Amino acid sequence: METPVGVLLLRPLSTYLQQELSKRYALFKYWQVPPHLRREFLGEHANSITAVVVNGVQGADADLIDALPLLEIVASHSSGLDKIDLDKCREKGIRVTYTPDALTNEVADMAVSLTLATLRRICEADRYVRSGEWKNGDFKLTTKFSGKSVGIIGLGRIGSAIARRVEAFGCSIGYYSRSQKPSSKYRYYSSVIELATNSDILIVACALTPETHHIVDREVIDVLGRNGIIVNIARGSHIDQAELISALVEGRLGGAGLDVLEHEPEVPDSLVGLDNVVLSPHVGASTFETRKTMADLVVGNLEAHFANRPLLNPVI
Repeated sequence: METPVGVLLLRPLSTYLQQELSKRYALFKYWQVPPHLRREFLGEHANSITAVVVNGVQGADADLIDALPLLEIVASHSSGLDKIDLDKCREKGIRVTYTPDALTNEVADMAVSLTLATLRRICEADRYVRSGEWKNGDFKLTTKFSGKSVGIIGLGRIGSAIARRVEAFGCSIGYYSRSQKPSSKYRYYSSVIELATNSDILIVACALTPETHHIVDREVIDVLGRNGIIVNIARGSHIDQAELISALVEGRLGGAGLDVLEHEPEVPDSLVGLDNVVLSPHVGASTFETRKTMADLVVGNLEAHFANRPLLNPVI
């Protein structure tokens, strides 16, 4: 009898994905192994595991890759690749796939939702009603979205989808990226500082690389100014979180809408206590529809690899 392909799933992703993987492969659930026993676990199953499924929170680092000598493919349940050691994969000839298009619309929707929630203080207003404060007087005035200047860092799939949505609010749109997009009708700025200087709202939508780590720093925050807001639906490490908190506390920045944090799931108490911040737990792509599509792409890429067919979404 043929030995089934062994697949290591690092995190408890959707039940649907787990079921689909279990139908086809011998599924190893890494999160169920106590951390102090994981090295032993990998050693025990090293000759069985030929595929690893990761996501944007927990990926395949050099240690994990080295612990699995028969590893052939890393399939990411994410559009981000910053948690995968791509150089190590190239060195060992390991294929890498991801799910770039499946979550574009949902994450773009989330960016607009966070922008509205931050400008209109929707979460704070909700607490105001629930606490009974409405009986004592009207809620304070907030700021409109329509007609604002919006700067987008990264005009890729998600950044472009955000821009299309923001157009409906009558906003002027500028962007910064590694290079100017000749086909884009939006205004290009050659630096993030210049973009922030000309924006009321700054939305982070680029990939996390060594070059984009802390791309939003104190200087960027200060030129955005006391009435500006920052929205981040990309990766927490794009923003210098300590400087962001300092600016929010000191009133040098108007507000922030954050779906990601620099050291998630750790949330600084100083951030939790701010009413001018809207927080969500990295759920930009967390809809039933998107997670099913992403799961199908993960499974499809694995099936293609083990059947010697072209990968659906190859990175390497």
